[in-house]
Amino acid sequence: MTHHTKHYNAPRDIKKGTASLRVVPDPIYRHAAPSGPWPWMNLDVDSDLTNSDTTVDQRWQNYPQNKFRNWTADPVRRSKMFEKCSKDKSSIIYWMDVRDSEDVTKRFTIPDMGGNDSGTTVVPIEDPQNKFWKMLEQKRSEGIRVRTLFVDDLTPPVLRMLGTRYNIEPFFFTSSLNWIPSRYQEAPRHGEGDHITITLPFLRSQQKSQSLTDPKPLDSKADTPIDIQAPFSTGGGHMFFIDLLAIHMVRGKESTIISYHPESTGQLTSAKHLRSLIQLVGKSVYWQKIFDKSKDPTFLFLAFLWYALYEWDESLDSLYSYVSELELQVLHLDNIALTHDLHVLEARLLHYQSLLHGFEVSVKFIETNPNPAMEVAAKKERMESGALMKKECKNLLSEIDRLERRRKMLSSRLKNAMELAFAIVNTEDSRRMQRFTYLTVVFLPASFIASIFGMNVIEINNGTQTLTHYAVATVVLTLLTIYIIIMLQKQNSVHRREATLLQRAVWPILSLQHAWVSQYKKSPDDMA
Repeated sequence: MTHHTKHYNAPRDIKKGTASLRVVPDPIYRHAAPSGPWPWMNLDVDSDLTNSDTTVDQRWQNYPQNKFRNWTADPVRRSKMFEKCSKDKSSIIYWMDVRDSEDVTKRFTIPDMGGNDSGTTVVPIEDPQNKFWKMLEQKRSEGIRVRTLFVDDLTPPVLRMLGTRYNIEPFFFTSSLNWIPSRYQEAPRHGEGDHITITLPFLRSQQKSQSLTDPKPLDSKADTPIDIQAPFSTGGGHMFFIDLLAIHMVRGKESTIISYHPESTGQLTSAKHLRSLIQLVGKSVYWQKIFDKSKDPTFLFLAFLWYALYEWDESLDSLYSYVSELELQVLHLDNIALTHDLHVLEARLLHYQSLLHGFEVSVKFIETNPNPAMEVAAKKERMESGALMKKECKNLLSEIDRLERRRKMLSSRLKNAMELAFAIVNTEDSRRMQRFTYLTVVFLPASFIASIFGMNVIEINNGTQTLTHYAVATVVLTLLTIYIIIMLQKQNSVHRREATLLQRAVWPILSLQHAWVSQYKKSPDDMA
């Protein structure tokens, strides 16, 4: 029976009560973008096309079919678009505007949307007066380059209002609610604008919350499946989990960014927190110059991706310390069960490789899909803005490449640690076999002499042999065997590695000499 020892820094699943905080579902990639002609359809069942020409009420309550006729009741049901929305909480929308102001202190502003808290709108589940819808239909004031809505606890009515008001493809909501990595451009219009969407899972770490109970070690059962999406703790106070950056941008006359935030579990990035961070972009001198040089609102969209990069960087810093601790455990512990912990972390690092690749592809997507609305700008302004966008995308791609190289380094160190763990176990097995060999050295000569004395040969067994003869022959042969074994060993406790064959042949004399010299040096000290 294999026994597994609990390690202080072993990976752990995060538990809250009896339910695991498994936030991230397994993604269904084929439903990630509108380029797929059969959104969330069951291809094994014939579709009902009888009502395809029926007039659909264009009010927001009938989204998505009021804007996208192919999104009938069946794909909506299969996508769980409304089922996964918040049912028992009011939606909270945090607003932020980026204005075309020469005064950099007034560029990033929080608009007064008429709520109790400036820049914050609470939309109850039941809103008979449609206050939020009227708010969305209000004409914007002049000088707003881009408006951003950070949405916490998305409810079905708010989803329908946003989708109808900004003509958003339902794929944004289905990808966000189902945590499907995606990136796509839709409805491009030369000189007018388009829609772009990025849904990006990323790694995030934080100190273990007091609300979470002591996590259960992953290595408690050897046959436990490895869930690479589940949150885990190092046991040293850090938790690691997958967070989500889901942003949709309408680029055009009234540019708008919608940032979706999953239901809060105390771990995921809240809408309020991300808005505060994006506000700080306006205080950066570097980014102030970018907004001075270009009026392209896509640069604000790019700033969102820097948040994911910061979280990746901090998480890999924590993982670096964790891997170092695991390496120390491998050096000091003789337990094959530790390799299970190393293998679990290696599986997670392989998953992080795919997430970083998705991050890289998302940045390249922004780089290769310029804003069509900028086509009406002057040629010089358009070229300068395009060159600046490529430069900033290259900067971000360079940082992602650095993260990937660091992830590879951690993966290589884990593999080395696993090889070292197996080497230590194999070395210990060899030592045990060596002790067994020494034990046979003692009994093998005795068995050999007994078999000789027992032979039915008159020259050997003539009736004159006694127990004394047997004992003498056994002792002599045993000493001779020990002498030969030690002489043939190139290194042991008797002689050094560089000893020649002649030196090894006289090892009994050298051993006696060494013992006499040691005793001679010790005797004067004792007399003193």
